[in-house]
Amino acid sequence: MNKEQEQKSDNNINSVSNEVEKDKIKNQNNPKSDVKADVKPKEEDGVEIKEEVKEEINPEERIKELEDKLARMLAEMENQRRRFEKEREDAFEYGGFSFAKEALNLIDNLERSKHVLENDEKLKNSDALKKILEHLEIINKNLISIFTKNNIKHIVCLNKKLNPNFHQAMMEIEDDEKEPGTIVQEIQKGFTIKDRLLRPSLVAVSKKIENKEEKIEENKENSENK
Repeated sequence: MNKEQEQKSDNNINSVSNEVEKDKIKNQNNPKSDVKADVKPKEEDGVEIKEEVKEEINPEERIKELEDKLARMLAEMENQRRRFEKEREDAFEYGGFSFAKEALNLIDNLERSKHVLENDEKLKNSDALKKILEHLEIINKNLISIFTKNNIKHIVCLNKKLNPNFHQAMMEIEDDEKEPGTIVQEIQKGFTIKDRLLRPSLVAVSKKIENKEEKIEENKENSENK
């Protein structure tokens, strides 16, 4: 039994040595080196060419970067959608803004014609004048009705405080019975279209009556100071 064991051990040693020899032969034929050789930058005409080293981006950072880009893109698309929606609504609601503003000249011309006819000495108290004024009033009411149906409304301003958003003061009229800044005369009618100002009302506002004696004294003082 001992001899058999010795023969087996010898055979094992021989087989292992044969394998080692084979590995050596393979390594000689296909040399491999675990040490990476340093790559030196080349030089052309004394100028060193440097290799660009690209840093590898962490997958988590890359995902965050893409999420940020996607969020910005979605926000931009939402803002664009809202802007287009607002423009569409404005075009639908205020598309006739310019036309409506020009159409107000019809009412102005009717008012002027009415005043001219009423002040004509030859036509005063005549039946022809009454009929003409009646027809002009019918036309004026029809125009106002058409404007109202299209959300164009007259700005009521008489006896109200001056509002710069709807009124434009053209002159001042002395009046102690009303507070200063109260509208006492409408020179030209103003109109709105829905919630927008189409044309401001041209008005005259009240102011306190100045005492002539005080005014004379003020003028004297001003002249003396000069």
